[in-house]
Amino acid sequence: MMGKITFYEDKNFQGRSYECMSDCSDMSSHFNRCQSCRVESGCFMVYERPNFMGNQFFMKRGEYTDMQRMQSMGMMFDNIRSCRMIPNHRGQFRMKIYERESYAGQSMELMDDCDSIMDRYRMSDCQSCNVMDGHWLMYEQPHFRGRMMYMRPGDHRSFRDQGFSNTKFMSMRRIMDSCN
Repeated sequence: MMGKITFYEDKNFQGRSYECMSDCSDMSSHFNRCQSCRVESGCFMVYERPNFMGNQFFMKRGEYTDMQRMQSMGMMFDNIRSCRMIPNHRGQFRMKIYERESYAGQSMELMDDCDSIMDRYRMSDCQSCNVMDGHWLMYEQPHFRGRMMYMRPGDHRSFRDQGFSNTKFMSMRRIMDSCN
C-alpha cells in the first residue's frame, strides 16, 4: 500500500490543499505556505526547503493541525517545501558510521538503535555513513533529540550535501514504524 499525505495552506486543515502519494521535490507551485497536514497512511520525511534540503521532520500516520506548534516535538521550521515517502522495510538493519567525512576516522557498524555514539562507541562525531539495510533517522543530540536527518540505503560521504554543515549526529534510530 502506498502512503498518502495531504498538506494544507492554513492551520486546522483549512485553505488550499495538496495531496501527495510519493516524493515531491518542490511544493511551491501548489501553495505559498503549509501550516497543517494529515498523514492518512505511510511515513514521510518533510523538509523546509525544496529538493529535500534543510531541516527535516519524520511524520507517521496522524493529524498535524499547527506546524508552528510542533517545535516542541523537535520540528525546527514552520513551512514545508518538499517531502519524501519512506518505504516499508522488512528484514535486517545495518549501517556503518564514520567519525569524519569521506568514510575517514573511527568507524562502527550498527544493527540496532544507538542512543549515544559517545557512550556506546566513544565516538565524538558522525560525519558520513553507509546504509546497507533499512531506513534510519540520525539525531544531532544523544537520546534521539534535536534536528534529525533521514538516511536511506546508500553511501553518504558528507552530510553537508544534505544541507547540514557543522552538525554532529550523536544518536541513530531505525525506522521500524509500520508505514501502512
